[in-house]
Amino acid sequence: MEERQSGIGHPVKIKGLYTIIDTSYLSLEDISKVTEEIIRGGATLIQLRAKGMSSGDMLRAAKIIRDITRKSGALFLVNDRIDIALLSEADGVHIGDEDIPPQEARELLGADKVIGYSTHNTEEVEVAIGLAAKGLIDYISCGPVFPTRTKKDARTVVGLEGLKEIREKTALPLVAIGGITEENLPGLLQAGPDAVAVISELLQAQDIAAKTRQLIDTIKKDGSRG
Repeated sequence: MEERQSGIGHPVKIKGLYTIIDTSYLSLEDISKVTEEIIRGGATLIQLRAKGMSSGDMLRAAKIIRDITRKSGALFLVNDRIDIALLSEADGVHIGDEDIPPQEARELLGADKVIGYSTHNTEEVEVAIGLAAKGLIDYISCGPVFPTRTKKDARTVVGLEGLKEIREKTALPLVAIGGITEENLPGLLQAGPDAVAVISELLQAQDIAAKTRQLIDTIKKDGSRG
């Protein structure tokens, strides 16, 4: 998987395994242990997704993850909450079309922070390409590629063919997300994403560090983009 240029012209290391710590699967008390295990497994990117968690607890979780990722050199992103990203000194945020608009996000975060943007179809990708051209976002995610139970409000499934079509439309770093497991990962990689986001497959594993290593090994073995 090659390192692509972001929307603002600098390399963004959005590639390989994109891990998401979703607090619907674990408590605040588990954050430190789970983060350590993910890092021990070799992950270089973690996003915190904390829907429904109080702002205070989310900030505490973010600071825990930031401390651990800073020591390992891993990239740390916060889902939706720009205020939490700033207060925890995260590397950036991931936002969608129902969150703070990218222009305002960029103004608040500055040019050096990473901003990811969710897309679900080719029309939204076209919008994202325009945002990237203005330097407002750095990478996009696209999904759900497969049916997923993580997001109750999940959009229509994109599918592998849909992901391939989106890959052909843009050279922006592309993260595949939604229903991804170790079993369907090899086939997914043939669609050409730069990174693969995994939530339940990782957080529900008995040995999170081992599962992280397995997923990374599969990506290195079967990834079609280098």
